[in-house]
Amino acid sequence: MTALIRLTGIDKRFGGTQALSGVDLEIASGTVHALVGENGAGKSTLGKVVAGVIAPDSGTYELAGRTVNLSSPRQALDLGITMMAQELSLVPSRSVVENVYLGIEPHIGPFVRRRELTTLFNQLVEETGIHVHPNVLVNDLSVGDQQKVEILRALAREASIIVMDEPTARLSKSETLALKNLARKLAESGRTVIFVSHFLSEVLSIADQITTMRDGQVVRTSLAVEETEESLIEAMTGRAFTASFPDRIPIASNAPIALSVKNLSRNTVFSNINFDVRNGEIVALTGLVGSGRSEILLAIFGDLQVDSGDIKIAEASYDPRNPRHALNNKIALVPESRKDQGLFLNLSVESNITMPYLKTVGSLGFVSTRAAGSTAQKAAGAVGVKAESTAAPIASLSGGNQQKTLFARALLDSPDVLLADEPTRGVDVAAKRAIYDLLATRAAKGMGILMVSSETEEVLGLAHRILVMHKGRIVAELAGESATEEGIMTAAFGSPEVNS
Repeated sequence: MTALIRLTGIDKRFGGTQALSGVDLEIASGTVHALVGENGAGKSTLGKVVAGVIAPDSGTYELAGRTVNLSSPRQALDLGITMMAQELSLVPSRSVVENVYLGIEPHIGPFVRRRELTTLFNQLVEETGIHVHPNVLVNDLSVGDQQKVEILRALAREASIIVMDEPTARLSKSETLALKNLARKLAESGRTVIFVSHFLSEVLSIADQITTMRDGQVVRTSLAVEETEESLIEAMTGRAFTASFPDRIPIASNAPIALSVKNLSRNTVFSNINFDVRNGEIVALTGLVGSGRSEILLAIFGDLQVDSGDIKIAEASYDPRNPRHALNNKIALVPESRKDQGLFLNLSVESNITMPYLKTVGSLGFVSTRAAGSTAQKAAGAVGVKAESTAAPIASLSGGNQQKTLFARALLDSPDVLLADEPTRGVDVAAKRAIYDLLATRAAKGMGILMVSSETEEVLGLAHRILVMHKGRIVAELAGESATEEGIMTAAFGSPEVNS
């Protein structure tokens, strides 16, 4: 196949980190070309080089046989290249339709032609199958719906080359299928899709070619039909494939109850929620995006007020007033979005870990630098955070290590109950396994864990019990042989048999 894009000897360094080293890559026109690798392997950086978001330090970039030097996304868009970024870059105070067509609105003089704008949006939604209400403010959307807006915005620019960086990370199973079909449709129409993803099954089902990266270098480029998940993992990690999930340790039927939720309700969000989590147990809340899963965790953590219901921690009454109150009651949370809800991106690893516990690393209102550094280093080491030092900016870490930093903070005060919302979102297979081991180890030591996950395989592989939600209600409890992918999906989509 003739190369539409040819990169030769691409190097990129960020401070002391060599993100890309001597990368050679050819991408054919009219194909879906996937980039895979562990967090920090350089795949997202390479995608940003293609899209003009990042300029390489050295190397050659050829587009359709002509050397180009892209210095901005605007310049790339003029050449027909756009990018759907992993980090959402929307304007929260503007509506969906305004974000989708920002900068390319049809207008007469200074006035936007609203009727034509609405028509264009409706046509785009019809063509893509990605549905979001055009007039809702982006700030009022869920993280998953914001991802849809990001996708629509990229497609509205009618580019011939589209870089998709983790486009399905926040989408439901049905939405992911629609996006995969859309990517294939784009390729069949002659456009070129560069698909960056951690989800190897998706990559194998959608890509024509796959480039595997490790430590900023290309390991190999191969046809998708020649690869398997096992072969890709081995190429990504340099190690033979091993089982994805740790052994699940059974819990005693009389194990004490760590968390008890009775008749918890919040108008239009969730209602009559009842469940227990025992010491040493991992309970998973799953279901479609928008079913109320994450909101239940926020309510327990005191970040979302409820209308009625009772919560107990270790048999003691607990009225969650705010997150500080939750922490004082030995409840910790790993939130759904590390960038929007979890991390202070302008601060160091150390500050991100110790922020909620400054009173324990100082006295009389002053923080002890030595105590904070020692505490952060110990917490980071316990969960396997890889960084030059805990003084390094959190933004310099890979996605997997940022996620582990959230766990370091959540586990620092040895909570009795851990709430983990999408604990492995946006991390690679190696980081996933490390987080799975971490959760299983903490459960084995007696911690009660309530997790939310959209990944059916993850839920089945980790949880002792699975609670399936549909439209704000728990509609099924699955465990043992009854815990199957079919059982989860049947309940999640609201089967009359399950809900009767």
